[in-house]
Amino acid sequence: MIKILDCTLRDGGYYTNWDFNKTLVNQYVQACNYLPIDYIEVGYRSPIKKDYFGKYFYLPLFELESLKSQTNKKLVVILNEKDVRVEHLEVLLTPILGLIDMVRIAIDPDNLHRAIALATEIKKYGFEIGFNVMYMSKWKNNTGFIEALDGVNDVADYFYMVDSYGGVFPTDIIDLIDLVKSKTSCKLGFHGHNNLELALVNTLTAIQHGVEIVDATIFGMGRGAGNLKTELLLTVLNSKYNIEVDFNALESAVSAIAPLLEKYEWGTNLPYMISGANSLPQKDVMDWVSTRYYSLNSIVRALDNKKKRQDDNEKYPIANFESTNEVLIVGGGPSVSEHLDGLLAFLLKKPEMVIIHASSKNAAYFKDLPNQQYFCLVGNEGRRLENTLENLSCFNGICVLPPYPRTMGTYVPPSVRSKTFELDEVNFTELFKDAHTALALQTALNIEAKNVYMVGYDGYNSDTLTKREVDLNHENDYLFNKARKSFITFSSLTSTCYNVQSNSNLFYLLS
Repeated sequence: MIKILDCTLRDGGYYTNWDFNKTLVNQYVQACNYLPIDYIEVGYRSPIKKDYFGKYFYLPLFELESLKSQTNKKLVVILNEKDVRVEHLEVLLTPILGLIDMVRIAIDPDNLHRAIALATEIKKYGFEIGFNVMYMSKWKNNTGFIEALDGVNDVADYFYMVDSYGGVFPTDIIDLIDLVKSKTSCKLGFHGHNNLELALVNTLTAIQHGVEIVDATIFGMGRGAGNLKTELLLTVLNSKYNIEVDFNALESAVSAIAPLLEKYEWGTNLPYMISGANSLPQKDVMDWVSTRYYSLNSIVRALDNKKKRQDDNEKYPIANFESTNEVLIVGGGPSVSEHLDGLLAFLLKKPEMVIIHASSKNAAYFKDLPNQQYFCLVGNEGRRLENTLENLSCFNGICVLPPYPRTMGTYVPPSVRSKTFELDEVNFTELFKDAHTALALQTALNIEAKNVYMVGYDGYNSDTLTKREVDLNHENDYLFNKARKSFITFSSLTSTCYNVQSNSNLFYLLS
């Protein structure tokens, strides 16, 4: 009988930063009690990192005790091999003895020898051991990995083949099962991603060819395009193999996770399909899809560049700026329209003030002003510029692009190409160099502005921020902190949630 491991909490954490509502978790875990699920993977155990991660990334003892008290299923944690060494094991594993049944290890195939040594020590604690070996679509060409496979026999209870890119086909599954079986004698598992919507057929193929344990998640919740849906797998197994399924319990598990699907909207799309088909990492795609204003064409172009290992191939002249004392950076927030009369009156008294549009969303409000205006174009921002200004035939601004080479293909409207330039470098920050705000701040620095004002950088202020909103808040605050020391005045003319002084009285007094 095939064993099923549900890893919704662990893999779904890539969207929630491993924070989950306790009521949601309880409903999901209790529903699993009535389903033919053998293992529940509840998260990571990890050495402390400097960035924020939720409790299901660390799984403190009180949380594991609570989970254990609610379920009759075997509980699993995973260790990321790249972060864990033998000296970490006593602190990570001793407290969870009696609470956790299996420890899985996420493994880069190039580090298999190191993982075997780590697993040998973990085995001494009495846990079942699972090897989650990534990047299976690239195994055939990794001779060092293949030669090391026989070393897993004495330590791995399950050797998982992980389709990290979501790009393998059923024939690949068969070939790789045969390859691993020729080198090992341990039980095999399969973890499929759904970039090409092949997770179900690949999992069924794996089952038919001798894999003994498979992974799935509710709604397929997982990194990037996500995984095989637990509810789909159980429905098919019920129909095909007469495995008994309590569909009321399954509905309860599904309804527990449904609010997260509505909030984070994971699942495959064209960029994930392309990354899967070409064995390209999902991490960048996940960021591009969920955080940036990038078009599908921009993402496809970036993926094609990665595939060909080439830089973006479109260069523009380096921008040269005339110095000025005062700059207004315009974001996309609604405070611009709310304070428009005051802002326009303020700017009419300051025709020498340069306007830098970090976002083109509010550009139409300023189109008739005499001020010199710069427009920061990243990814598909040029499309937004077209939509906002409608008629670019009389465009008298200057478009600014990130430095060459650009990871992301950048769309430039044909009618403004002659007025488009790129920065030679972004040198005030090491992070987020291709962000709209970074481009705007670097432009202000290159203009040698002494006083920088912002408008439309409202920020997000809510008890229910999405990860995207949290990330953008963090990103902008980081960039503001990096740049502010270069200016005499750095303030917002409208209310802001960012760590920036608000000075709305300034433009109302002058307007």
